[in-house]
Amino acid sequence: MYRRGDAGLEVFLVHPGGPYFARRDDGFWSVPKGLIDPGEDPLEAARREFREETGQRVRSCAVELEFLELQAIVQRGGKRVVAWAFEGDWPEDVELESNTFPLEWPPRSGRFVEIPEIDRAEFFDLEGARRKINPAQEPFLDRLLEHL
Repeated sequence: MYRRGDAGLEVFLVHPGGPYFARRDDGFWSVPKGLIDPGEDPLEAARREFREETGQRVRSCAVELEFLELQAIVQRGGKRVVAWAFEGDWPEDVELESNTFPLEWPPRSGRFVEIPEIDRAEFFDLEGARRKINPAQEPFLDRLLEHL
C-alpha cells in the first residue's frame, strides 16, 4: 500500500513479531506477504495475506481497487515474493490485528506461546523505507516509482 501525502510518496511496511525480531529494525521490515495456497490466484493470495497480517481488508484501505504488479523478487533464503501495490491509507481509529503462530519460547523449554506474525505497521517516506525494508525487497520500491 502506498499513499501520497504532503511529504510525498509513502509506503506501508510491516515488522515481524516475536522475540527473534524484537530488537531488529533496519533491514527487517517487509511488504505484507505470505504463501500462495495451491490453486490460489497470486493477487488473491496477496489480498488475503494483507488481511491476515493487518486485520484490514484491502478494500477498506484502498482509494480505488487498482493494483500495480511489481513483479517477483527472490529473497536470500530462496523465498520468491510476488507483490502488487495499491493506493490507500490506514484508518486512524483501527489497530493492527495480525494472525498468530505458536513458538516454543524459551527455546527447548517445551512451552509454546502465541506470537503475532506482525507486531508493527507504519508508513515510511522512500528514504526511510529503503532503510527499513528487507534489502531483497528494495526493488519493489523502485518498480513502484517507475509505475507512478
